[in-house]
Amino acid sequence: MRRLNTLTNYDSLLDNFKDSEISSEILAKIKSHKQNITLMEVCGTHTVALFKTGIRYSLPENINLVSGPGCPVCVTCADTVEKAIGLAKRKDIVLFCFGDMFKVPGIEDNLDSARAKWGANVKLMYSPMDAFGFAKSNPDKKIVMFGVGFETTTPLFASVILRAEEENLKNLYLLAEFKLVPPALRALLDSKEIKLDGFILPGHVSAIIGEKAYSFIADEYSVPGVIAGFEPVDILEGIYCLTDMVSNKKSGVKNQYKRVVTFQGNLKAQEITDCVFTPCDSKWRGIGVLKDSGLRIKDELNRFDAQNLIDFDIISVPDPKGCLCANVIKGISKPTQCALFKTVCNPNNPVGPCMVSSEGSCAAYYKYGR
Repeated sequence: MRRLNTLTNYDSLLDNFKDSEISSEILAKIKSHKQNITLMEVCGTHTVALFKTGIRYSLPENINLVSGPGCPVCVTCADTVEKAIGLAKRKDIVLFCFGDMFKVPGIEDNLDSARAKWGANVKLMYSPMDAFGFAKSNPDKKIVMFGVGFETTTPLFASVILRAEEENLKNLYLLAEFKLVPPALRALLDSKEIKLDGFILPGHVSAIIGEKAYSFIADEYSVPGVIAGFEPVDILEGIYCLTDMVSNKKSGVKNQYKRVVTFQGNLKAQEITDCVFTPCDSKWRGIGVLKDSGLRIKDELNRFDAQNLIDFDIISVPDPKGCLCANVIKGISKPTQCALFKTVCNPNNPVGPCMVSSEGSCAAYYKYGR
């Protein structure tokens, strides 16, 4: 295990985190643990990486991996989609959103079909700056950014709002539907719907919020968590660390991804976010309304809030009949247990959001699963 034990000397060389010999050594150590253990990979990127690297099928049967609420598209409620569709139908509004939100279903339509059927004015953005530039060029239109994402995404939108404030741009708005990861983890631990022995914590989100944000997992629930990167060695080291802690009845939060994630996180990104947003209660698909799990625009920047433009009723939309996305998000069910999976629900005809996003569990199982 010499190479594994000296791995920190090679942090600058990404190839070492793809090394098959090191991966095999770690996998052998994981297989030495015989206890039944259930681990949740919170991040959708980890879900995909576990398939693409072959790790999911290389693990012993006693290691059960379940997916969590780590895909922002998947946890966005249909009510939220209806807000966006309603705004986009207005003749004086142009709605900008990321591509993975186009096919998330509302009641009868998604943003893509609403554009075709009702002429909803929806445009694809690769960055919030696309909407900013369009707003400057089209002062006669109200430009709404549909903001969906976790802590990784919010600083981008916050910086655009601050720039719009600086330049006194009067026709740019933000429909802020952001989610915060730690409150969702707390809700899963409180619910006890599934027994989780440990968390593979998200690398991207952790780069922003830092290791310290997860201390409650160990301090209050005595559950271990490991922040992991996305290469094979990253993920296997994270799983090995968790199996070792569970087997020895230890809790704590460990940072395997130190080449990217610090204890405090990205303080500048946090500062920018805090300048624009304040925590608020937010509704998560499958989980419900969680206290202080979302972000809204601060009162002093209220003129940028697209909620002010909503002049129609928003009804609560039930989940599609037979769809298990709500349970998949909570790790209670796997996509293959859904009767709609691959029969009715597929990437060309997604019934639920977990089949829409490339990071959704259902989409990952469909594309890479055996």
